[in-house]
Amino acid sequence: MVDNKLLPILSQNLLEILNDEEYYDITIEVGNDPDVKTFRAHMVILNYRSPYLRRTLSTNKKKNEGTLTNIKLPNILPEIFSIVLRYIYGGKLSLEEYDPSDIIKILIASNELNLLELIPCLESFLIENRKNWMEQNFDLIFKTSFENDSFVELQKYCTNLISNEPEKIFTSLNFISIPEKLLLSLIKNDNLQMSIHVWYYVIKWGLARNPELSSDPKRYSKNDFSALKNTLQQCIPFIKFHNLTSKEFSKKVIPYKKIFPKDLYNNLLNDFLDNDNKPIKKPVTNDTENKEIEEIQSNVIDSKIITLQHAEIISKWINGQKSTDELEISYKFKLLYRETVDGFDRFKKFHEVCNNQSRTVTIVKLRGRNVILGGYNPIEWRKYDNSFGITTDSFLFSFNHDDINEHILSHVQDEESAIQNSNFHGPSFGNGDLFFYNDFNYELMVRCTQQSYEEQIKDIEISYISEFDKHEVDNFVVDEIEVFKII
Repeated sequence: MVDNKLLPILSQNLLEILNDEEYYDITIEVGNDPDVKTFRAHMVILNYRSPYLRRTLSTNKKKNEGTLTNIKLPNILPEIFSIVLRYIYGGKLSLEEYDPSDIIKILIASNELNLLELIPCLESFLIENRKNWMEQNFDLIFKTSFENDSFVELQKYCTNLISNEPEKIFTSLNFISIPEKLLLSLIKNDNLQMSIHVWYYVIKWGLARNPELSSDPKRYSKNDFSALKNTLQQCIPFIKFHNLTSKEFSKKVIPYKKIFPKDLYNNLLNDFLDNDNKPIKKPVTNDTENKEIEEIQSNVIDSKIITLQHAEIISKWINGQKSTDELEISYKFKLLYRETVDGFDRFKKFHEVCNNQSRTVTIVKLRGRNVILGGYNPIEWRKYDNSFGITTDSFLFSFNHDDINEHILSHVQDEESAIQNSNFHGPSFGNGDLFFYNDFNYELMVRCTQQSYEEQIKDIEISYISEFDKHEVDNFVVDEIEVFKII
């Protein structure tokens, strides 16, 4: 008989003991008021499974001999402790079921309970399977990994990303939350080859720490410049301004001259006045990066629905700019999925190529209607039924096919249901704000109702529709769907 075949039975029996309300001899109070929950458990199991709980139980036994033992774990959330407690009893933990943010919480709880065998497993799972999420939430990963010496693999991951791919941290979802120490290490990195973007992100980081300041330096008072200068005084001397052209220096740097040390600004100004046509230094790239740069610089986008002009406006919205602003950061739209090519087994191919991909734009062409619909998802697509992705940065939009200036931009207002994930639906947003499904004739349909986003992205005239059929007004036949990775 193979021993491994018996282990699941043992695991199940131990979980049944955990759920048994008759033979427990310890209670564990977890969380902080008002989120507090009491768990029942068994000292003999906790004693051998967690060194931390063994020490705690030893102390409590001396103080409370003869009474039911109770311990408190205020630093762990009840829902996270429930997961860890089931692991302690059953020895199983299905990480695919949990969001990466919850896995981070499980990691921290495991460290507190001294479950040392679990920590490297959790770290490896995140690094190998949730790479995109880790890049987009690097501030959290960095903070977590260096708060405790136990998270060796996460520390290595952070160090390698800072050294080899610093640009990814600048473009992460929560860049503005990174600590100043990390920002300085990024700016000093010799591998960093995005100088005008670095200046843009440093300003963005500084404004996030001074939310009362306008994004337009023309409106600044003397005190406003002083506040921003105090925030960025450690960073400015390490930015490689000499990689900019004179035009970039004039338009992007000079408006902020009052936050520079006087000597540094005068030296930079003299340098740029000496050479009006100074080119940006060409970064050293590999063949793949060269190809991507060439594609970005060429006026081509692989789309049957949108043009470069649409892509430029969408890029501004991703940057948080108005459609009338000058584009500060441009992106490559890399085609991942096209319905008429990949959609024979509808949406199966979408999940194969788009799951775990973050920063994607979905474009939709409707049949018989002069409109383009779409949405931006900054987080990963996932394949679980009836789950929602949480983000504050997603948005929906629509364009008049004949007039690009006629468009609607709708930001998410219910972040808890921003992104809808399902095996049986395509790249859907909100509670029906942009939702794909098959009708009875296997026709691909999209529903557009205002639920989780600020406004409905498709407004059509409904006066000619009967009261009985008005529910059909927000459902349209789809001719094409394209999903692009934003690079």
